[in-house]
Amino acid sequence: MVNNPVMTEQKMADLWSHCHWLTVLSEQGSYTAAAARLGVSKAAMSQRIAELERIAGVTLVQRTTRSVRLTEAGQRLVDQTRAAFEQISQSLAQVRDLAEAPQGLLRVTAPVALARQQIVPLLPDFLRQYPQVRIELNLSDRLSSLATEGFDLAIRHTAHPPDTHVAVALCATRSVLVASKAYLRRAGTPQQPADLTAHNCLHYPRPQERPAWTFEPQGKTPTGRARERVTVQVSGSLAANNSEALRDAALAGLGIALLPDFSAQAALQAGKLVEVLPGWAPVGSFADRIYAIRPYAAHVPRAVSLFVDYLRGALKAGFSPSGG
Repeated sequence: MVNNPVMTEQKMADLWSHCHWLTVLSEQGSYTAAAARLGVSKAAMSQRIAELERIAGVTLVQRTTRSVRLTEAGQRLVDQTRAAFEQISQSLAQVRDLAEAPQGLLRVTAPVALARQQIVPLLPDFLRQYPQVRIELNLSDRLSSLATEGFDLAIRHTAHPPDTHVAVALCATRSVLVASKAYLRRAGTPQQPADLTAHNCLHYPRPQERPAWTFEPQGKTPTGRARERVTVQVSGSLAANNSEALRDAALAGLGIALLPDFSAQAALQAGKLVEVLPGWAPVGSFADRIYAIRPYAAHVPRAVSLFVDYLRGALKAGFSPSGG
């Protein structure tokens, strides 16, 4: 019977299944949890492990009244077969992606202002293109842990994407100084950064005692050297940690606001805000790139890849008032 090749192949096929169940048992820590994970009965789970032990000729699982623990032999078997099962799972997922339309839940986290103003308007077209994909969007300025909180993707406005993740640059971004025409008629138009000390400056709250804005002149000196940066301490009647709040205050004529361009874009396009000190580039206040960040993984779900490509195409022009 042992030399029958058909029986030998059948036995080997059974052994692969048995070893997989042992791996699940080691991960779940109990027969009940492992059975629930596999969608089988606890009795079937116990029987399968007992059969594997008979075939192996050694005890693989130590059972107690409260839990199970693998023996040295059991742990060695799991360690040596886990990579093979993971590879099989990844290969099947890749093949399934090729055969099927993108589908499933895509969990995304993004900053509040960026998401509301730039990401959310792009979602309907993507979801119409891929009707089997569902997006769960978490709007938060808090830096979430993708691994522990279960996010597939994070959209981040940052100068330093984490080395522990895959970061894809979606577009460039810049900081802009803006005010309403009504405010400038009333308070005057600054000609140099130093003039801001006489204005009501709407700003992000910062750890330092007094907020400060730094500017760099556009272009270079006639000798080709970069111009020196200028830092100005500013003050104002409103500080807020949200660029939409600062933009709306500027629209109401309260003062001059320093904003990321994605928050100012629509108001600048409509002529409701104008750029202040256009010959000076604000530096150091906001990052200069928008990134899509995902965990490292041997297999990236097709929906994730397609969404990143879609965002990169939609945002590639950036947020200048004339386009993007």
